[in-house]
Parts: sequence; C-alpha cells; structure tokens
Amino acid sequence: MNPKLEQLRQSGKLPHFIAVEGAIGVGKTTLARKLADTFNYETLLEQAEENPFLTRFYQDPKRYALQTQLFFLFQRAQQLRDIKQDNLFENVRVSDFLIDKDKLFAEVTLDEDEYKLYANVYEHMTLDAPRPDLVIYLQAPSNVLLQRIQRRGVASEQDINAEYLDRLNDAYARFFHFYDAAPLLIVNASDIDLANRDEDYQQLIDYALDIRSGRHYFNPRPLA
Repeated sequence: MNPKLEQLRQSGKLPHFIAVEGAIGVGKTTLARKLADTFNYETLLEQAEENPFLTRFYQDPKRYALQTQLFFLFQRAQQLRDIKQDNLFENVRVSDFLIDKDKLFAEVTLDEDEYKLYANVYEHMTLDAPRPDLVIYLQAPSNVLLQRIQRRGVASEQDINAEYLDRLNDAYARFFHFYDAAPLLIVNASDIDLANRDEDYQQLIDYALDIRSGRHYFNPRPLA
C-alpha cells in the first residue's frame, strides 16, 4: 500500500480523471489499466480491434487512411455520447487516449483534401469531454516502439514500419509541445517496464502524485 496515495485519497486530493497518451506500442493501455487498479477507478479505453479498416490501413496507408480515421472518429464520439447519456463520466477516471489529440493521426495519415473533409466532420461531431486532472504522455523512440509491437505479435500491427512511427512520434512531440489544457507528465518510457517491474511503476506513481499543475518530466532512477 502506498502511504502517499492513501493520504491523498483520504484528503480528497487524488486526481479525479487521468488520461494516458503516447504512440502505438509505448504501453499506454497497460499503464491505464494499472492506474485504474491502483486508484480503484473505471477505464475508458480505445477499441482499435473493432476498426475493420485498421489492418488494411497498415498494409496500404494511402488507400485506407480516411476510412480508418473516420471510423475512429465516429467510434470515439459514440463512446462519449453513451457515457454522457448514462451519466458514467463520474465513474470513468482513467482513459488511454486524450480526445484533444484526435486530429493528430489525421494530420499524419491524410492528404490535404482528405484532411479538409475529416476536419469538417470533426467540427460537426462536437467532441467534448471532461478536462483531465493529469495527462501522462509516454515517450519512446521509434526503434523501441517497433520492437515492442513485434514482440506483442498483434497480427494487424505487423505491417507497421519505422517511417510511420517516426512521423507519429514527431506529431505527438509537436502536439504536447504546445499542450497546456491540463497538468502534463512526460515520461521517458524507453528503459522501464511498467507492466512487469513494480519498482518502475511505483516510482512513476510517487512522482505523479505530487503534480498539481504545469509540465513535468519523469526519467526513472536506476535501481541498485
């Protein structure tokens, strides 16, 4: 049991809504689930496996980018509508995506005309969601992401290449360089294993619990 966490829980000062972000393969869903377990929160997770265009997109990005992006946009909007209608936002406290970054992938994958169409649809979807009390952005270089993607062996992801990951990482870096809508923790996730090493995870929790505002950077300490 983490004494700092228990103290903040009793005082009502725990972050009420945490969003975890980062490029594919960086471990955001794993971390979101662990945080939900630690904080006893519910989760709102991306449902990438439900996108029927995703495998075809990784095989032929130019041809299937618009269909893939629009499906995710409609899916995300429906998730938000369902949660609002059922008044479930009070229970959903950890997500593995940040609604604000939805346009990020579109900017990376769509050509100019496609992006104009996507942006027009986006503006009419009125994607609004609660502002997080904390955003955790996991960073790792493209070669590390590629190794993790290959290691986890999801069939639809095996056509992902380093060039796509480079562009995605660049887009994330630009997005979070200007992000100031919520307290932000940028985590160097290259050499840590948040899924299997409890020491790494506890270091992150201890650091994150002190954040109330601004931009922060977490580079894990080497363990003796």
